[in-house]
Amino acid sequence: MPATGTAVETDPTGDAALPAGPGRATGTVEFIVTRVLLPLLALWLTSVIVFLVLRVLPGDPAGALLGVGTTDEQLEQLRSELGTDQPLPVQYVQWLGEFLTGTTTSFVSGSSFGELISRRLTITVPLSVSAFVLSVLISFPLGALAAVRRRSALGLAVSALSQVGVAVPIFWVGVILVWVFALEAGALPSGGFPRQGWGDPVAAVRALVLPAVTIAIAMSSVMVRYVRSAVLDVLDSDHLRTARALGFSLPRALWRHGLRHAAVPVVAILGIELATSLLGAVVVENVFALPGLGTLLLDSVTARDLPIVQNLVVLLTAVVLLTNTAVDLLQRAIDPRLRATGGTRGGRS
Repeated sequence: MPATGTAVETDPTGDAALPAGPGRATGTVEFIVTRVLLPLLALWLTSVIVFLVLRVLPGDPAGALLGVGTTDEQLEQLRSELGTDQPLPVQYVQWLGEFLTGTTTSFVSGSSFGELISRRLTITVPLSVSAFVLSVLISFPLGALAAVRRRSALGLAVSALSQVGVAVPIFWVGVILVWVFALEAGALPSGGFPRQGWGDPVAAVRALVLPAVTIAIAMSSVMVRYVRSAVLDVLDSDHLRTARALGFSLPRALWRHGLRHAAVPVVAILGIELATSLLGAVVVENVFALPGLGTLLLDSVTARDLPIVQNLVVLLTAVVLLTNTAVDLLQRAIDPRLRATGGTRGGRS
C-alpha cells in the first residue's frame, strides 16, 4: 500500500527536496509582496521624504534664480510661475504627476528632465559598469586567495589591505590617483571629459580610467571580505571534505562542488555593490569634474532646482530597488532551496 503524505519535488541540484503544494503558493505570494509591493511602497515613501526635506531646508528657488536686489513683487510672481506658492500637498501631487508622465522641467534652464540626463547617462553608466566589472575582477581572485591562504602571510596581507581600502574615503583615493598618474606620471588626464564625448572614444576611455579605478578600489575592498567569507564557508563544509576524500585536488573540488554554494551569498553583495557603483559615481564625478548624473545632482542642489533633485533621488532609489529584486531572482535561480524557504543565504562576516 503506497504511503500517503505531502508531495515532494526533487531538487535538481540534489541538495534538498522542495515541498510542493500550498507551501510553494505561499512562497510565491510572499515573494510578490516583498519584492514588488514593498519596493513600490519604499519608492513612494522616498519621494515623500525627499519632497518634504527639500522644502524644510533653507533657501527659496525663486530667490536663488533672481538673486539679490529683487523686489517682493518679482519674487511673488516667480513663485507663482514655479508653483512654489501652492500648498505642499498640491506641489507634491503636481510634481509626482510630472515625474510619472516624464514632463518634469528644470526651474533653472527650463529643459526637460529627459534632456538633462540623456547625455549625462552616457558618462555615468559606462563609469559605473566599468568600475563594477573591474572590482569583480579584483575581488574574486583576491578574496578566494585570502580564504585558501588564510593562515599565510599573503592571505593576511590581502585581508589587511582590504581593511585599509574600506577605511580610506573614496575621494581621497581619487586625489591620490590623480597625484600619482596624472600630475607626476602624466599618463592620464586629471579630470574632465572630451567635448565631443564618445565621438572620440580613446579620449573618452582615458577620461574614465582614473574615476573607474577609484570606485573599483573602494568596492573591491568590501567585496574581498565577502568573497573570503563565502569561500571559507565552503572550505569548512562537509561536501567539500567528501570531495577531497575522494581524491579531488582543492582547486578542482572548489570548481566542481564549491562555486555554486559560494555564489549565493556573493551574488547578494554583488547586487549591493552594483548599486553602490552608481552612487559612488555621484561622488567621484565631482572629484574628476565629469559632467554626469553626480555633477547634475550637485549643481541642482546648489541652484535649488527642486524638481530635478527630486527626480534624480527617486530615480537612483528605483535603480537600487530593481537591483535588489534582480539579485533575489538570481539567488533563487542558483539555489532552488530558496524558493521553498523564501529567504536568502549569506556567508559569515
